[in-house]
Amino acid sequence: MNKWLQDIRKKENKRAMPVLTFPAIQLMNVSVSELINDSDLQVQALKLIHERLNPLAIMGFMDLSVEAEVFGSHIHFTDDEVPNVVGSIITCEEDAINLKIPEVGDKRTGINIEAIQKAKKEITDCPVFAGCIGPFSLAGRLLDVTEAMIYCYDEPDMVHMVLEKVTDFLIKYIQAYKDVGADGVFMAEPLAGILSPDLCDEFSSQYVKKIVDALDDDHFIVAYHNCGNNVLKMVDTMLSTGCKLFHFGNAISVQEMLQKMPNDVMIMGNIDPVHLKDFSTQEVIDETTSLLEEIGDVDNFVISSGCDIPPLSNWDNIDTFMKVSHDFYQK
Repeated sequence: MNKWLQDIRKKENKRAMPVLTFPAIQLMNVSVSELINDSDLQVQALKLIHERLNPLAIMGFMDLSVEAEVFGSHIHFTDDEVPNVVGSIITCEEDAINLKIPEVGDKRTGINIEAIQKAKKEITDCPVFAGCIGPFSLAGRLLDVTEAMIYCYDEPDMVHMVLEKVTDFLIKYIQAYKDVGADGVFMAEPLAGILSPDLCDEFSSQYVKKIVDALDDDHFIVAYHNCGNNVLKMVDTMLSTGCKLFHFGNAISVQEMLQKMPNDVMIMGNIDPVHLKDFSTQEVIDETTSLLEEIGDVDNFVISSGCDIPPLSNWDNIDTFMKVSHDFYQK
């Protein structure tokens, strides 16, 4: 995988790498709820995306409710939107003390692991990445996102207690992906993107580093995704995680991020995924072309969507984004 990172620095080896899974429901005529509860449907979705778009790598499902659900959170499901966490399960230190670390494979974690295992057997000509949530973003869902920010000041010991437990689980969960053949994992840590650099260092980056130290090697990449609006101020703490691949959202200028980041890490981003859902085809062409003409020749940059592309996004726009990107890289 380190060789893969080096090889894609050559323009002729580049292709767009969107965070794209859920729009496959339109091609398959299934609901989001059906898709996330069936590993065979997930594999079918990944194969369809691979065959239709030929992206740089295949991304597994970035469903940030899976890990919260296995810890006991209530999840709201719908047919055409990604599931979301409702409420909190930790409101005091006693709740944090009593929080049990679940078994990997319980609830939908087992379905997702099985899907990646099957996908690796079907897709053999490019890397296959799993998706998971990051430690502070998971802790925030268990504590309630708004309350978690307050607890960082008022109840830091409680937050650290939760973070220790979720990090322990995430290491085991990602190890299970690694064991079934995944080439890496995209870890989404968006909640850390609204912290100050010092708070991010204390409540996110040191725990991400534990995960990277345990799992990242020549054959497996822990990639870091953060679509928060504060990440331009957090370069040092993000680099302290030891990640070699960073993926950023459209809340920031990826051009400015490239100026701040060292050249020995790979940067991906950051076309607004909502634009791929709602914009006209010409607007998608213009936005994609503009970004590529400005920084597409930078060797440690690969164009991507800024975050997960919504389930009901316009497939004509997705196809257009991929074609414009392909034409640029191949010209």
